[in-house]
Amino acid sequence: MALSLKTVDASHGARWISDAWRLFARRPLAFTSLFAVFLFGALVVSLVPLLGGLVQMMALPLLSLGFMVASQSALLDGPVHPRQFLEPLRSDPKRRKALLVLSAIYGVAVLLILVLVDAVSDSAFSRLQELLPKGAAAQLQIDAILAEPGVATGALLGLVLGMSLSVPFWHAPALVHWGGHSVGQALFSSALALWRCKGAFFVYAMGWVVVLLVFGIGTALVLGLLGLPQLVGLIGLPAGLMFSAVFYISLLFTFNDSFGGTPVQLEDDAFTRPDPG
Repeated sequence: MALSLKTVDASHGARWISDAWRLFARRPLAFTSLFAVFLFGALVVSLVPLLGGLVQMMALPLLSLGFMVASQSALLDGPVHPRQFLEPLRSDPKRRKALLVLSAIYGVAVLLILVLVDAVSDSAFSRLQELLPKGAAAQLQIDAILAEPGVATGALLGLVLGMSLSVPFWHAPALVHWGGHSVGQALFSSALALWRCKGAFFVYAMGWVVVLLVFGIGTALVLGLLGLPQLVGLIGLPAGLMFSAVFYISLLFTFNDSFGGTPVQLEDDAFTRPDPG
């Protein structure tokens, strides 16, 4: 497929979110179930002995790409099913190898970030990971660790490094799968696309912050007025699945606008998709 790098207006950032919600509304149960399978898959690979965490991080780019494949299928009135997570690995050997190399680089990079963050925080995050399963019984110890100055520094460092890593990897798997790019070309083109569309991505990020804040505050207020604050936790799980599914759907729209596409009409709303070539 021929892809061309484009620059879009900042307003497209908000449209990516709204388009994702509209596409989700067409298949809410299918997409929510798909994300549940996404989580289950991540959990399964994390259980691999010794290297489970690394394997889990390596699988994330492929799982994200599979969600984009499913979203594109829904955009074209096709099916949405878990087998689409494996579709990218059924492509030609060159693309499959590039995707696996991308996944390996991403997994190792995330692991290095986690090691660095833990070192900066004086192993605070490792200690927290051991205490969290104990729940209330270890609450005093958890609070003490959270009060350590290294925790805030480590969290900020992890956030900055994580965001920096996401820039070259944001579009990279899709560029390999749909564009046939090499690993280096995909990483470079992804970083360049985010830079050229930085205004749209800033609006996109801020839009998600607003959506989550409005939902969280609104839900808490409504349940508080109804005298049902205990339902916040109950609503949290399905809401988390829904918002996560919509986020992964939106990845397709960020890719389509950044690298061109052919308009597709869905009811009264215009969507875009990569030219299937």
